[in-house]
Parts: sequence; structure tokens; C-alpha cells
Amino acid sequence: MRIKNTEIKVVLGDITEIRADAIVNAANNKLVMGGGVAGVIKKKGGKVIEEEALKKGPIGIGEAVETSAGELAAKYVIHAATMGMDFKTDEVMIRNACRSSLKLAEELKIGSVVFPALGCGTGGFPLLACAKIMAQEVLRHLREENTCLDEIVFCLYTQDAFTVFNKGVLGYLEYVTTKLSSGPFVTVDAIIELPEGIVIIQRSNPPFGWALPGGFVDYGESLEQAVKREAKEETNLDLINIKQFRTYSNPKRDPRFHTIGTVFIAKAKGRPKAGDDAAGLKIIKPAEIEKLDFAFDHKDILHDYLKTK
Repeated sequence: MRIKNTEIKVVLGDITEIRADAIVNAANNKLVMGGGVAGVIKKKGGKVIEEEALKKGPIGIGEAVETSAGELAAKYVIHAATMGMDFKTDEVMIRNACRSSLKLAEELKIGSVVFPALGCGTGGFPLLACAKIMAQEVLRHLREENTCLDEIVFCLYTQDAFTVFNKGVLGYLEYVTTKLSSGPFVTVDAIIELPEGIVIIQRSNPPFGWALPGGFVDYGESLEQAVKREAKEETNLDLINIKQFRTYSNPKRDPRFHTIGTVFIAKAKGRPKAGDDAAGLKIIKPAEIEKLDFAFDHKDILHDYLKTK
């Protein structure tokens, strides 16, 4: 499957025989290449890989370093420390090791990287849990980074492991990027209380009408950050003393698509002025609410707010 410009694959085979810019070694933090994937990489690629790695170790658990790939088809081996010398691993270690490997691949400016099931050999971590953790890290990385990676491959040595990873990685990513991406979408709105009344804006985009200042929550934002940003963009006001009022989730509250909106009550500093994405702005008294045409369910929200007063 493809996320943006990067192809995600799950393949059955020997990671040491795959042609790629880099393969990932599930390493211990001292970078001693004993058994498991590390042992196979050293056996087929040569002791020079371990010699280079040892010069860079020890590293922190969850960190990653690169070496040459010796006689392997790859250019680099990325050694991702998924455990210490006690050979125990967990979710955090695997997550950080995967994240560090992806970050290092970007620093190396390479186009392809191949992962084994990190921590599932010597570390004994469950395959399905590992697949989902690594899928989550790949998705996070591709959403947050301007990546140079054209291809991210998961290579499994046995049919059983391949079957688990095929479902755990591709199945999981398919679910997140298709079903979840279709909504519900998260929005925020602000009931801004000024001495003169409540601030509302006139929408410049459909659905038209008057509305509470607000909008969609951006990826990486908290609800509080989003409502402050939206209020500033639409009203030129800086929100203070914000508190959550209520969340509205009726699937038909927005004629465009299903949204779940959290409404905040706040005071504000500054001079109210309609922003670029607002056709107008006004401050209204409660008696004026019934006289105006509101978009979405914002008239109902204001009724609920007045009841609490």
C-alpha cells in the first residue's frame, strides 16, 4: 500500500538477501552481534559490520546507528537497540528503536529501508503487537516528516510471521488511512464572553450563516491550542480563562460530514476584528440569538449555554 509517496510492503524472505539502501538489525545496546537477525547479518555480511558497530557502541536502548553492510546487497545496516544485555524488550523500546531507525534513514538520505520484526526473536515480544507498534511509528513518521523514503519494507523469515505482519501492518494501516480518515472529524468552537455580549462571526464559506468562532483541530494540536488559534484567526482576540463547556456529536450537526465538536467558554483580550476567513463579526446580546440564522447547530449550543446562565 502507499502512504503519500512511500510504498509500504510486507514480504516473506531473508532480510540479508534483499536489495535496499538499508536493512535494520534488531540489536542490543552494546551492538554485539550474537544470535538472531544480528547473527545472520554478521555471518552473511562479514565481521566488518560488527567491528564498525562496536566502535559506535554502546548506545542507549531505543537509539540507532549505521554501519556499512559488508558483503550484503544493502548499502547500510541500521543497528536499532531494542534491548539491553538482559535481552528483555517492551513496547517503549521497540517503538523508540523503530522511530530512531526511520529518523536515521532520513539523515542518511536513502530511498529504501527494510525492517525485521523488532524484538520478536531473542526478545520474545508478541508478533502482532510488534506489527502494530511498527505500523503506528511508520504512519506517524510519514505524516510528520518530509520523507526521502520511497519504500519501507517489513521482511519476515517464516510464513507464520509473514501472515501476522501482513495483517498487523497492512491491515492496520488500511484501517487507519481509509476507515478512520473518513471521520468523524474533530472541531472546536468558542463562546467568547465580552462585557458587551457574545462574539459571533459570519462565515465566508459554505455552510453560510452566523457561527461561533472555531474550526478543525490540526494534527498535533490539543483542543485548547486549536480553539485559541481559531479564535485568533477569526476574531483577532486572544482567549483567556478557557474552560470546556460541552461536546456535540450528532452525525447530522454538520451538513458536510460527521464532526465531533468541543465547545469552550472563554474570556478574551484584544480588539475584535473579523479575520480573513470570516465575512463579518458582531457582538450580540442573548435576545438577538433568535433573530439570526446560524450555521451548524450553533443556535442550539447557545441555547444550552444560556440555560446554564
